[in-house]
Amino acid sequence: MTYLLQLHFSQLDTAVPPIPTWEAAALAEHVGYMRRAVAELTAGGELLEARGLAMPETARIVRATGGAPAVSGGPFPDGKEFLFGWWLVDCPPERAVELAARLSAAPGPDGKPMNMPVEVREVLPEPPAEG
Repeated sequence: MTYLLQLHFSQLDTAVPPIPTWEAAALAEHVGYMRRAVAELTAGGELLEARGLAMPETARIVRATGGAPAVSGGPFPDGKEFLFGWWLVDCPPERAVELAARLSAAPGPDGKPMNMPVEVREVLPEPPAEG
């Protein structure tokens, strides 16, 4: 089964300073943790893809209007959370939860596990072609 592990942050998560403000050593520890996880998942054949996203200030919300698209600043149009990154994995459901917990525990600016919220969602197979 394929799962999307989504790393979410919140506008209200004030306990964790924005990553660009972290000290170099803390940032290196965090990035190293994530890179090791990616390498292990890749070696095990479970990782299909993983990406981080730009800071939320760069997000735009686009809606069709029947004319020119309506574009507004993001990422908080209807809520206070934003997607920070994701991993696409191919594994059993129990393993997806295990991987999400591991990624959640990446070290923060103080070196302690951040316990970040990671949403686990099954990626549905493509519907069969008509005809």
